[in-house]
Amino acid sequence: MNTYAALILAALLAEYVLNLGSDLLNLRHLQPELPAEFRDTFDEAEYERAQAYTRTTTRFGLVSSTFGLAVLLVFWFAGGFEGLDTVVRGWGFGPIGTGLCYIGLLVLGRGLLALPFSLYSTFGIEERFGFNETTPRTFALDLLKSVALGVALGGPLLAAILWFFQSTGPYGWVYAWAVVTAVMLLLQFFAPRYLMPLFNDFEPLEEEALRESILSYADSVDFPVGEVYVMDGSRRSNKANAFFTGFGGNRRIVLFDTLVEQLSVDELRSVVAHEMGHYKLNHIPQRIATSVVQTGVLFLLLSLFLQVEGLFQAFYVDQPSVYTGLLFFGLVYSPVDLLLSIPLNAWARRHEFQADRFAVETTDQDGPLVGGLKRLAETNLSNLTPHPLTVALEYSHPPLSQRIEQIRAAARSGSTAA
Repeated sequence: MNTYAALILAALLAEYVLNLGSDLLNLRHLQPELPAEFRDTFDEAEYERAQAYTRTTTRFGLVSSTFGLAVLLVFWFAGGFEGLDTVVRGWGFGPIGTGLCYIGLLVLGRGLLALPFSLYSTFGIEERFGFNETTPRTFALDLLKSVALGVALGGPLLAAILWFFQSTGPYGWVYAWAVVTAVMLLLQFFAPRYLMPLFNDFEPLEEEALRESILSYADSVDFPVGEVYVMDGSRRSNKANAFFTGFGGNRRIVLFDTLVEQLSVDELRSVVAHEMGHYKLNHIPQRIATSVVQTGVLFLLLSLFLQVEGLFQAFYVDQPSVYTGLLFFGLVYSPVDLLLSIPLNAWARRHEFQADRFAVETTDQDGPLVGGLKRLAETNLSNLTPHPLTVALEYSHPPLSQRIEQIRAAARSGSTAA
């Protein structure tokens, strides 16, 4: 083991320990007594069920992550990366074809190892807590469609990245960055119309009162939107959500059918107002710009990584290549990404507070938004008392108690101003 290998191993173990510590603290932070704020929505039995769900999913996540790390370390120190490279190089496909086969086989192997965990999560845990509506047929079709899309979209993109780094010299990372950025932006337009309908049905909202309430609100805040759609989320789960997709004329408001069933008209309008707030406050362009910058930095670092032979030797690979370098860089970057998630999640949580304030100010009421969020928390068995470290590492949305506090503060300040 060279110095690079020791540093990489230490970083991976540190990442694992940090996540482990966060999960254990989160479990210990569960409060046995139902918080007073939520007694109008949760009863004691439902609160206990939510805590049991948190315990079960957290422990299952620990088993899954421990297994994943163990497989990686065994494969690494058994010389698996070099062994597979030797086999694939023998097929004589050239650097691009060899790279696609090499990475494709590793992705396939990882997917096969993860499949039993996915099956148990869906048909074991989610079924036990009353969420799962996925049939074995739907699960299999989703898996096949995901693989097909990965090959059809990811394959050519990966080939392009490998070619740029292989053939265009020191500025290959710039070309790769430009192509990936273009694909990211194009998907914002094409995904709502052509990709998402491969997995779900989207039908125009038929409930006239709700549709008129949402569209009249959109008009009041000068938010042009073509249509409101209902997505058959209940095909897979009883959990509820809402989201926006697309830009310009391709913009869509999408409500899960489970959400429409569970929330009142005023509550749904407030939830939609929150989502519109992200657009009106320019959160979406900011997040896209951040992703573009991150991608550029990643490709620049990758270009530097590829020049360090000791990093390839750390994984026992004798013949450096762009495709092995790309893979190893992903492993090395994982602990760094965890640390970067802390300020990025904090930024995202700030955006959520701002969107909540926008919803309160433009609807002139806080009750429906608070009520809708509470109902969603109850329906989704949310953890009402997450540990601060878990929030810092994992939460892009603030804990619900903090959101409610800020929503009511926004309503009070609006009343005072009026």
